[in-house]
Amino acid sequence: MLNREILNISHTEYPLYEAIIYGDPTNTAKLSKRLSCAIKHLPIRVRFLFEYDTSKAIEAGVSKDPTLVLDGNIFIEGLIQAEDITNKFEELISHPHLSQL
Repeated sequence: MLNREILNISHTEYPLYEAIIYGDPTNTAKLSKRLSCAIKHLPIRVRFLFEYDTSKAIEAGVSKDPTLVLDGNIFIEGLIQAEDITNKFEELISHPHLSQL
C-alpha cells in the first residue's frame, strides 16, 4: 500500500475507514502488506496513512511497533498474522459499533 492509498477504492458502496499505521518504515511496510492481503476481499474500503514520527505515535497512545489506528482507535498492535487481521476486520464488519470502543 502507498501513503493515502484507498484499498477497494472502486467499491464506493463499501464503508470507508481511515487507518494510520504507526511505526518504523520496515514494520509499517510489513503490516501494510499483511493488511492488504488479509482484507482486500472484504466489503470494506480503508484509506491508509503512514506515520513514522515517534513523538506523534506517543501522542496517539501508541506503544507497540507497528500499530494500526482505525478511525481514531487502536485496532491492531504488533505484527499479527494475516488470519488474525482478517478475523478482526470481519468482526468489525459484523459489528461496526465496535470501532467506536
